[in-house]
Amino acid sequence: MTDHLIDPAATHEKLLIIDFGSQVTQLIARRLRELNVYCEIHPYQKVDDAFLTEFAPKAVIFSGGPCSVIDEGSPRPPESVYDLGVPILGICYGQQVMMQGLGGLVERGHGTAEFGRAYVVPRGELELLQGWFLTDKEQVWMSHGDHVSKIAPGFEVYGTSPNAPYAITADVSRNFYAVQFHPEVHHTPNGARLYENFVRMAGFSGDWTMGAYREQAIAAIREQVGTSHVICGLSGGVDSSVAAVLLHEAIGDQLTCVFVDHGLLRKGEADEVVTMFRDNYNMKLIHADEQELFLGELDGQSDPETKRKIIGKLFIDVFQKYANEIDDAKFLAQGTLYPDVIESVSFSGGPSVTIKSHHNVGGLPEKMGLKLVEPLRELFKDEVRALGTELGLPKSFIGRHPFPGPGLAIRCPGEITRAKLDILREADAVYIDQIRKHGLYDDIWQAFVAILPVKTVGVMGDGRTYDYACALRAVTSVDGMTADYFPFDHDFLGETATRIINEVPGINRVTYDITSKPPGTIEWE
Repeated sequence: MTDHLIDPAATHEKLLIIDFGSQVTQLIARRLRELNVYCEIHPYQKVDDAFLTEFAPKAVIFSGGPCSVIDEGSPRPPESVYDLGVPILGICYGQQVMMQGLGGLVERGHGTAEFGRAYVVPRGELELLQGWFLTDKEQVWMSHGDHVSKIAPGFEVYGTSPNAPYAITADVSRNFYAVQFHPEVHHTPNGARLYENFVRMAGFSGDWTMGAYREQAIAAIREQVGTSHVICGLSGGVDSSVAAVLLHEAIGDQLTCVFVDHGLLRKGEADEVVTMFRDNYNMKLIHADEQELFLGELDGQSDPETKRKIIGKLFIDVFQKYANEIDDAKFLAQGTLYPDVIESVSFSGGPSVTIKSHHNVGGLPEKMGLKLVEPLRELFKDEVRALGTELGLPKSFIGRHPFPGPGLAIRCPGEITRAKLDILREADAVYIDQIRKHGLYDDIWQAFVAILPVKTVGVMGDGRTYDYACALRAVTSVDGMTADYFPFDHDFLGETATRIINEVPGINRVTYDITSKPPGTIEWE
């Protein structure tokens, strides 16, 4: 197994999710964590007999996936998983691989593919379905081309849909359950109840809490670090802030935080972050004012990948400089989250597609001779916020919208200039002020202004203007993997546009971005 800083598998009841490549496997883990059940996602290639013995799961879930069990070499779990004597739940491809592996049959075609919304009707009583069929049918989300044409011996049918005669099957005597739909997605409205029933039937007590995690994390940090010094890259975002406070509680003055002010922050942000940490936590904090360094290198740059790579390199240079000034600095702390860990492991075992380079400090430890401390690497974003609450961080920091490491550089498409950054800061401040005044901040995942690389003709006070256009962006999301635009009413948009144009010299036109993710990304670059 992976050598974790904290090993929840050693101290918690644990559920294993075997990943067959579904785009929504993370959502399964989120549903389980919401039930206070500790789980880990592992790609099927990594799960062999030795792994199962070491991990010793209390229950197992097979995820969905893009492959066909009919094809030669398609993904399979180890046969020994069926001999563990623990409950198993197969989802979509997971159902099909279970049926195929236990003596059933999966076929392709014959008009039984289903994609999108469908309705399942019950066919008998099953504990897994307690409280589920609230009416005579239940809405689910299907996404399958192959279909189960013959269920494995010992299984019975407990639910059907028009194109899935075996939508819900179970071998109750062995505690094996299988569904053709995806209960983890939003479009299966009552799907969470299935997971709740499954973990109750498996005997989980719900021992995964942030209070327990906090205690374990502190003990594990102290054991890993000993008497050495740790530097922590502090951005002021939720992840790095929670990591810093947790580390400070664990090792006190052995921690030094480095806050890099690269000149790409929002209005007043540097003062806000530095003041909060110095006044409330009395921790060692270096305010590294490196605006001239970053802005000098970025001046005139327009290609988004070039911007990101420049910023990434400069972060390394800056951390190197300050690490050299700290005696006995042997560790670098990062706010890495569990989704980052999962996404770094390709389902196929090959390299992942790079949509855009990451600015973070992943290359630092090798270059600087430091070891990593990643106390949040087992947590999802909402769990980090829960831990922040447990640690007593101010609500204003726990609830902050995500802010990218490259900062305003990627909200300034085209050439970066200091003048454009100043305009952008002012416009963004007005926009966020409007969102807060209307009580919408906590309803939105992320909101910001992008200054566009075009100027437009306008008229103000009977005079001609030729200034920049800007785009407002606000999205709703659960985890940032998918997102939809926030449905502001036109009165809000009109009022906000008027304020920006009146209060921010340099902008004479305001637009609203209504692109979802996908096909767009949340940020503009």
